[in-house]
Amino acid sequence: MHRTYSMRQSRAPTASQLQNPPPPPSSTKTGRLFGKGGFGHALRHRTAGQFGPDLAKKLSQLVKMEKNVMRSMELVGRERMEVAQQLSLWGEACDDDVSDVTDKLGVLLYEVGELEDQYVDRYDQYRVTIKSIRNIEASVQPSRDRKQKITDQIAQLKYKEPNSPKIVVLEQELVRAEAESLVAEAQLSNITREKLKAAYTYQFDALREHCEKLAIIAGYGKHLLDLIDDTPVTPGETRAAYDGYEASKAIIQDCEDALTNWVTANAAVSSKLSTRSRTLSQRRRANIPRTIDGHDLTAQDAPLNDRESGLWIPASAHKADGYEEEEEEEEEAAAPSIQEHTVEGESRGRQEAVAAA
Repeated sequence: MHRTYSMRQSRAPTASQLQNPPPPPSSTKTGRLFGKGGFGHALRHRTAGQFGPDLAKKLSQLVKMEKNVMRSMELVGRERMEVAQQLSLWGEACDDDVSDVTDKLGVLLYEVGELEDQYVDRYDQYRVTIKSIRNIEASVQPSRDRKQKITDQIAQLKYKEPNSPKIVVLEQELVRAEAESLVAEAQLSNITREKLKAAYTYQFDALREHCEKLAIIAGYGKHLLDLIDDTPVTPGETRAAYDGYEASKAIIQDCEDALTNWVTANAAVSSKLSTRSRTLSQRRRANIPRTIDGHDLTAQDAPLNDRESGLWIPASAHKADGYEEEEEEEEEAAAPSIQEHTVEGESRGRQEAVAAA
């Protein structure tokens, strides 16, 4: 939790991380040519989908928009940590109960910021998987273009020179192009479905964990608020001495334990289908043909690399057209890392008590 006040000296992996190891840091954190401002955000939004094959433009735009979403979430996480620090600093000058509770609320809010940062990393798994669909679409586009080009040439020759011997040659090329296109389209169909399901499984699993943990923090935050004596007092009356330090520390410990031990199997919120929805879903699954001897097209990737005939062009070949990873143009400079949260000023009495515990 909050690195200044947390009772944990080291952050051991949580039960959820042991069950589902965290991904590497998000690609949006690695480097930024335009820094943390909104210029890169606006540039991606305006240029998204303007380059590359027509087939991949819409998905390319989606990928760029998702990058903006991730950058925004990253900013939110940093600012939550700063808010937690400021709340804790403000509470120092208040009465004992308010001071202690705002201190512990800063712990919880700082943890929210860290959860936002972890969520960005898992969200990037979804985005990278969607990008793989975009790359396949880019690879399929040349085969479509070649088939259309040959078809147009045949139609033009039949109109101008009906007896031209080139028509026979072009028709043979069209047969080959159609065969290549059929394989490419089947690959695109198969991979799109596989990657789409995988991508949004990443996103929804990450979203579920993130929201469940936020709900845990919110619940313990309200328990902390109960420690504040909000009974009105008359002028000159003195409130009873605050004796909730141990209670607030115990609440924080309980919250840490709940976050550490959370796993998907113990999620509090479950999405239950109605009888009608369940019946229709089961009917849909039953109607999907399950052939024992299915057609595996994964091994057909390699042969479709006939550069001489131009039948198949990998997505990497589109670099010359400015397509491959437009975001790379803005990620040449290293981005400043998120600084660890520290609180300036004198040590507070209850910090020493926490450290001693």
